[in-house]
Amino acid sequence: MGRFVQPVCVPADPYTDDRLLRSWLDRQLGPDGHATAADRLTALSADVAGPLRAAHADAEAHPPTLTRYDPWGARIDRIDTSAGWQTQRAAAARHAVAALPYLDSARATWGAAARVVQHALLHLYGPESATFSCPVAMTDGAAALLSLPEVDPAVRDAWLPRLVSTDPDTASTSGQWMTESQGGSDLARSSTLARPAGDGSWRLTGEKWFCSAVDAAVAVALARPEGAGPGSRTLVPFLVPRYAADSPLAGPDTDPVAPAPGVIVHRLKDKLGTRALPTAEVGLRDAYALPLGDPARPGLARAMTLVVVTRLHNAAAAAGGMRRGLAYAHAYAEQRQVAGGRLAESPLHRATLGTLAVDAAGAFVLAGHAFALLGRVEVGADPLAAAELRIVAPLAKLATGRLAVSSASEYVECFGGAGYVEDTGVPRLLRDAQVLPIWEGTTNVLALDVVRAIAREEAAGPLLGRLDAAPDVARRISPTLAEALADASVELRAAVAEVRAAPAAAAVVAGARGLALRLAYALTAALLVEQAAGGDELAEVAARLWARRWLRHEDIAVDAHQHLEVLC
Repeated sequence: MGRFVQPVCVPADPYTDDRLLRSWLDRQLGPDGHATAADRLTALSADVAGPLRAAHADAEAHPPTLTRYDPWGARIDRIDTSAGWQTQRAAAARHAVAALPYLDSARATWGAAARVVQHALLHLYGPESATFSCPVAMTDGAAALLSLPEVDPAVRDAWLPRLVSTDPDTASTSGQWMTESQGGSDLARSSTLARPAGDGSWRLTGEKWFCSAVDAAVAVALARPEGAGPGSRTLVPFLVPRYAADSPLAGPDTDPVAPAPGVIVHRLKDKLGTRALPTAEVGLRDAYALPLGDPARPGLARAMTLVVVTRLHNAAAAAGGMRRGLAYAHAYAEQRQVAGGRLAESPLHRATLGTLAVDAAGAFVLAGHAFALLGRVEVGADPLAAAELRIVAPLAKLATGRLAVSSASEYVECFGGAGYVEDTGVPRLLRDAQVLPIWEGTTNVLALDVVRAIAREEAAGPLLGRLDAAPDVARRISPTLAEALADASVELRAAVAEVRAAPAAAAVVAGARGLALRLAYALTAALLVEQAAGGDELAEVAARLWARRWLRHEDIAVDAHQHLEVLC
């Protein structure tokens, strides 16, 4: 008897076979706008299915290394990354994954919806990018920050073109150096000090604890200007060149790829996941820096421009990973023989996959809606979109992050023992998903941000308005769905009123996570209904099952089994 070898699972094309993505783009862009984007999306999808999938595996198999000293004892702090990582870097630039919203041609073609097209690019690129989606996110955030009118035009002109270049030979990426060991998310405890140098530049001294994409050409760092008061609001974002080539403090004979003077890489982090991504502890010793905005004015609000963008990228990474994991699990089930038949024919396994597909659809529309809002804020300065984005950004990030982890755990289980073996690549789904509820604020941190948005900025108004309108739209789909949305709207309006009345009350603070998740789940149901109203069968089925699962807390297994072909 020959040795059994399980056939390799090849998922469907991530663009042409994702019916929800295509229907979403039709609705958001119009058929003509989608047709204009199709060549770009098709090209990226082909790269993902071919060279980028191989580059992803190579980068994961060859994680970054840090060499602190050269053979003669000179400190060099050189970080080496794999060929696969460099392939991902080039592809991100070539396909404009970060740059698209800043390109004049994209804004002329799609206007505010350039962010919708970018979200589609991220949905395709991110899941098998070896987490190069992280430097993409931080580069986009840095570009958004540099685009603010209060930033010195000379600084903008020097760096923004590099960050949004689509030429791999000239494109640069950005890191983000905010957290410190004593503070973490408590930015008020940041101790990095900034001193003016007298020529418009500044010098930063301090310790940064979690610096992702530490191989990037530049980083945005938070520091407290000398003489500024305590607290987080007085912190200011600075641009810090990472290499000697971009630092005026470097001597003429300095190796241009050496660290900029005053930038010390203490060590690379040994992380649970995102192993291809070089993340480090960085020391700053009078490092050259340029302020992003007036350093005499509190700058945390400016820095939040970057944070909002990276939170949306986090949501896109979660939703994209869920959809790709579903594609792999479904492809495996189509080929795996168990108990005399294909695994895909088992009603129980079909129910599992169908339920996962409902969660993936919900995560996709929630992340996609956040990107659409961002585009309306950036192109047109839509005040209603800005108010809704203030609460949707943390909601999308926290809800999709948690869904991504629970779904990844199920995907690993869908492969049985093979899902637990590293060389299949499946365990990466879970290892890399676990960072998503942590990056850019944990679930609890973001839940408290939602409370602040409700209490201080009246940000819940547009969201509640969307929930109030949803039952009338849903009634044409299902009276039961309309009833679930109406009940959720009433309950959440009352809960929001309690937050507004006493945001610091113990009951409000203790219940912040639950409220944030309920808001996110209800919003997702409303968004699925809006998508279904245009005739999208997948969104219609997903809306009904999402509302039962997350608003009514019912078991949807039987219907998930029956509707698997529609949902996948």
